[in-house]
Formats: sequence, C-alpha cells, structure tokens
Amino acid sequence: MRDMMGLMKQAQAMQEKMQEMQAEMERLEVEGQAGGGMVRVTLSAKGQLKGITIDDQLLKPSEREILEDLIVTAHDDARKKAERLMEEKMRGMASGLGLPPGLKLPFG
Repeated sequence: MRDMMGLMKQAQAMQEKMQEMQAEMERLEVEGQAGGGMVRVTLSAKGQLKGITIDDQLLKPSEREILEDLIVTAHDDARKKAERLMEEKMRGMASGLGLPPGLKLPFG
C-alpha cells in the first residue's frame, strides 16, 4: 500500500510541475525572423502570436506578396523555436521525475 501512496504523491507532484510549466510557457517568448530580419514575429512558447514587426521598406503596395510570404516564414520560424523550447522544458521536467528513458508523456 505504501507504493500506491508513493505513486499518488508522485502523480500529484507531476501534475503541479505541469501546471507550473504551462504557466511558464505562457510567459516565455520566442522570435522568428525572415528576410534578413525585415519581418519579425514574436510568439509565446505555447504558440500564441504576441507581435509582428515589419521594416518600413516592405510597406509598399508592390511588395505585398513578399511581405505576406515573409510573415508566414517568420511565424513558422518562431513556432519551431517555441516547439523546441517546449520539448527542452518537458525533457528537463521528465528527467527530474526519475521516469524511465523513452517514456512518452502527453504534454502540450
């Protein structure tokens, strides 16, 4: 029965750590860039769009398609960085819990 209590405590600790990590992911931000930094997109680590910065040179009607493509590219760059950050945080949390290597947990 002691093993069951230990498992319950471990599960509760993991749930608390997950909640803390989720809150942290809302606060952490990543930036993606495109066009040599002419377009920058900022996302939370959870993927929420926080801001877009566009160089004045791109604000010409003739540059509309290029600008649209650069926004998409910068967003994709930031999203990939957010995913990597989330994976690193999860790996660190899982290793701190002493879980067996290769165990896949349903995060995110």
